Amino acid sequence: EELAALGLEPLKAELTKLGLKCGGSLEQRAKRLFETKGKLGLYEVDPSIVQGVGGANKAKNADIEKLKASKKALLKDIGLVEFEVSELAAVLKDAVKATQDQLQKKQSRTHEELQAEVENEVGDDEPESESDEEEEEKPIYNPKKVPLDWTGKPIPYWLYKLHGLNVEYSCEICGNVSYWGPRAFERHFQEWRHAHGMRCLKVPNTRAFHNITKIQDALDLFERLKQDQRKTDFDREAEEEYEDGAGNVLSKKTYQDLLRQGLL
Repeated sequence: EELAALGLEPLKAELTKLGLKCGGSLEQRAKRLFETKGKLGLYEVDPSIVQGVGGANKAKNADIEKLKASKKALLKDIGLVEFEVSELAAVLKDAVKATQDQLQKKQSRTHEELQAEVENEVGDDEPESESDEEEEEKPIYNPKKVPLDWTGKPIPYWLYKLHGLNVEYSCEICGNVSYWGPRAFERHFQEWRHAHGMRCLKVPNTRAFHNITKIQDALDLFERLKQDQRKTDFDREAEEEYEDGAGNVLSKKTYQDLLRQGLL
């Protein structure tokens, strides 16, 4: 009824725009237009109300081609955006890595060290003289021989002691190589140098030999493990048992002695 209230000419114009038949009475036109409500395309409506012969199939094919073209254009746009993002990430890779390193460096510093760095940056704004360049060329003062950070300067001494880098661990199996800090010492048991030393001793580099650094200790432990293994192995001569005709269970040696004596 609401569509019928529009009148004949508006309904005709709307039906023509949609590709539907526009003839008939006011009620027929309104009913025809109402049937398109909620439909995605002309291929979903009754073919009898579509203009021309085979109009529904033509509309259906046109809508399908339109969807394909739209999807193809969308995929092309997505691929272009992905390519631009990957290129931008490659360009900014070094800058992002430098920013991460700088943040990690600042997080590991004390308040006094950060304040000193700010003061140094303020001083760097002044024109550099030849004497400043000579000072930069001088070797870094590092009497405690702590490791250097990514800038080439010694790391803070409190961080050096926090990670136990002042503790030396020597491994005789590796050729008396020294490892500084518990982390490097624990990791070296799975590295090639220690594995090669164990192969030279003809000892398996298993978890049982973890934390063993002396050659003699490794050999003694390997011998003890072999002895324990022999104890758990089945001894045929001592543990094999036989049963005589009376149901008595005898050891192999006793059974063979009685058999030779003809007592069985």
